[in-house]
Amino acid sequence: MAHFMKRHLISFCTTLAPPPSLLPATVTIFYTLSQVTTETMTVIIPSLPHAHLSAPPLPMSILRRLPFHSLTPCHYRPRRRFATLAAVRQDTTVWTPTPISSIETAAESLFHISIDVSSSPDLAASHTLPGQYLQLRLPDVEKPSFLAIASPPSLAASSGPFEFLVKSVAGSTAELLCGLKKGDVVELSQAMGNGFNIDKIDPPEDYPTVLIFATGSGISPIRSLIESGFGADKRSDVRLYYGARNLRRMAYQDRFKEWESSGVKVVPVLSQPDDSWTGESGYVQAAFSRAKQIHSPKGTGAVLCGQRQMTEEVTSILVADGVSSEKILKNF
Repeated sequence: MAHFMKRHLISFCTTLAPPPSLLPATVTIFYTLSQVTTETMTVIIPSLPHAHLSAPPLPMSILRRLPFHSLTPCHYRPRRRFATLAAVRQDTTVWTPTPISSIETAAESLFHISIDVSSSPDLAASHTLPGQYLQLRLPDVEKPSFLAIASPPSLAASSGPFEFLVKSVAGSTAELLCGLKKGDVVELSQAMGNGFNIDKIDPPEDYPTVLIFATGSGISPIRSLIESGFGADKRSDVRLYYGARNLRRMAYQDRFKEWESSGVKVVPVLSQPDDSWTGESGYVQAAFSRAKQIHSPKGTGAVLCGQRQMTEEVTSILVADGVSSEKILKNF
C-alpha cells in the first residue's frame, strides 16, 4: 500500500503542464528528502509546441531515501482543508466623556473617586439600583475597567456625581485612574447589571433578619445599598460583617455611625489586626460562624460582595442553616 501511495504521489508531484509559450528549456525539480536536505533533478525539455513536462522516474538511490511524508516538491504545499473563522467583536458600548470631581485616599491602597455626570442626564438616569456597575475607560488605554458604583442612585439624580471606591493595583487601569487629578476626563458606559434585587427579601416584616457580608473594596456596592435604604430600621436584625486586613485598609469608617443610626449593626473583622484590636478577628466567614444567631432561616435574607472564597463559604453556611439560596443576593 505504501509503495502504491509513493508512486501515486511522485507521479502527481512531478507532472506539471505549463503553457507552451512559457515552457523553459531546462527545468530543475527539487525533492525534499527530509526537513534539512533536498536533492535536485534536471530535466531537458525539447522545444516542441505542445510539450508537457513529465519527469522521468526517480532513481532508486533517491527513492529509498525519501520519507513517505516528504514526497512533495519544496515549492508545493497543499492547501489546508479547513478555514479558521475569525470572530469580529464590535464594541457597541456608548461612551460618555465625564470629568473627575475629586480623588481622595479612602484607606491604604483604596481611593474615593467622584466623577461628575451632571451634564449627562441619560448616564445619571441609568443608575437605578444599588449594586449596579459600569465600565470606565481612560484615554489611550485599550482595556476598560469594571467598577461598582458606591453612591446611591439618588445622589447622581440630585447633585450629579457617581462615586467609586477603587483599589489601586500595580499595572492595572485602576492604578492609572487613581493617579489622575481633578478635571481630568474619563469615559463612562451606562450603568449595567441587575444590582441587588431587594424585592426578594421584602417586605421587612417577612424578612426581619438581613445579613450583609463584604470584604475589601467589595464594601463599595454595599455602601450604595445601605445609603439607598432597604428598610433596615424596620427589621429587627441587620448586621454588616465587613472584613479587611487591618484598620488602615478599612474604608468608610467615617460612615459607620451613620449606618448604625439607619439600623445596620457594623461588625468590623480584621484578618491581621495589631495587638490593640479587641474586636472580631480572622475571616468574615469565621466571625459569622462564631456568632450565627439565625432565629428564623425562612425569614432571613443575605447580601454578599467581596472575595470569592468568602462568598462561597458564607453561602454554604447559610444554606446549611436553612436559608434559601434565592434569598442570598449578589450583584454579579
